[in-house]
Amino acid sequence: MAPATKKGVLERLNAGEVVIGDGGFVFALEKRGYVKAGPWTPEAAAEYPEAVRQLHREFLRAGSNVMQTFTFYASDDKLENRGNKLTFTGAQINEAACNLAREVANEGDALVAGGVCQTPSYLSCKSEVEVKAILKKQLDVFIKKDVDFLIAEYFEHVEEAEWAVQVLKETGKPVAASLCIGPQGDMHGISPGDCAVRLVKAGAQIVGVNCHFDPMTCVETVRKMKEGVEKAGLKAHYMVQPLAYHTPDCGCQGFIDLPEFPFGLEPRILTRWDMHKYAREAYKVGIRFIGGCCGFEPYHIRAIAEELAPERGFLPVASEKHGSWGSGLEMHTKPWVRARARRDYWDTLKPASGRPQCPSMSTPDNWGVTKGHADLMQQKEATTQDQLKVLFDKPKKQ
Repeated sequence: MAPATKKGVLERLNAGEVVIGDGGFVFALEKRGYVKAGPWTPEAAAEYPEAVRQLHREFLRAGSNVMQTFTFYASDDKLENRGNKLTFTGAQINEAACNLAREVANEGDALVAGGVCQTPSYLSCKSEVEVKAILKKQLDVFIKKDVDFLIAEYFEHVEEAEWAVQVLKETGKPVAASLCIGPQGDMHGISPGDCAVRLVKAGAQIVGVNCHFDPMTCVETVRKMKEGVEKAGLKAHYMVQPLAYHTPDCGCQGFIDLPEFPFGLEPRILTRWDMHKYAREAYKVGIRFIGGCCGFEPYHIRAIAEELAPERGFLPVASEKHGSWGSGLEMHTKPWVRARARRDYWDTLKPASGRPQCPSMSTPDNWGVTKGHADLMQQKEATTQDQLKVLFDKPKKQ
C-alpha cells in the first residue's frame, strides 16, 4: 500500500535521501515493438497503455521511486512529424502518460514527474515566445493531472532549457533541469558550470544531465556543474540519468554520432556490475537523484538500488529474485558457476565481447549540426542522397 502522504522530491533531497529515477522508455519500448525509431514519439501511452504500465511497474519493482511520465517528444510540433499516421493528439498522449505513471506510483512510495524536452521549434530558430507556447501547452496537462514535480530534460542548448525552466517555474511545482551535454558543455560551448548556474538562476532547484553519454562521463559533467554552482554562491540539488552504453569515443553530440546509433548499440551495453560502480561514484560526487536514460533496463536500476541500499535502508522488491553480488549462484549445479557467487569475481571481471573482428571503438560521424545550421544539414543530406543515387543506379556487372 502506498503511504497516505508521500514526501515530495525536494523534501526527500533536503533530508539527504537518495532518489532513484527510472530508465529509458523510448529505447526500451522500441526494442519491445511499441515505439518507432526516428520520430521517437510516445504515442504508445495511448496506443498500448499495457506496455507502458508494465515498464513503469518493472522500474518501480527494481527500486525506482520516480515514475517519469512517458511524454518525451510529446510536444505538438514534434508529434506533427508523424503526419496523418498519428491518430492521437498531444493532449491525449500526455494525459494517458500521466494516468499510467500515477497508477503505478500509487503502488509504492513513488512520485510522478512530468517531463518536457527540447523542441523542433527551437532547433528551427523559432522565437522564445513560440517555443514557450509549445512547452506551456504540454504543461497544461501536467497541471490538470497534478504531477508531483516537473523535469525539463534532454536539452542540447542551455538557452532553450532556461526558457523551459521559466515556463515550468510558473506552476509553483518543484523543477528539475537536465541537459544532454558532456564535459565540453552545450552545443555552443557553454561550460557545464555556466550552464548549471544559468539553470539555477532561471529557477531550477535540481540540475544535472541525462542521455547522450555513458554514466561516468555524465557523473563528471555533473561534478563540473556542481563546482560552477558552488563557485557562484548558489545552492541546488543534482541529478544524473545517463545512457546505459559505453561511449568513450563520443564527441560533444554524444552517442547520436556513433555509427551504431540506434540499432547496433547492444555491444556497448553496461553490465549490472558497471552500474554498481556508477551509482557509487555518483553518490560520492554528491549526486542524490540517480537514474538512467536510453539503454537502461529494470535490472540496471535494480543494481543502482542494491548498491545504495545501505544509504537508503532497504533493498528493492526485485532483489528477492537476485541476491547480493550473485549470491543466488550458490544454488547452481556446476561448481565453477557456484564459485562466481562473490563480489570480488564480478567486481573485477572484464567482459569479452565475443566479436573478434570488431574494433573496441568507432569513428563518430561528426556533422556538427546545431541550432541555426539548417542549411548545412540540408546540404549534407542532399549530398548523401546524391551519393546513394549513384550507388544504386550503378549498372550491375554481368
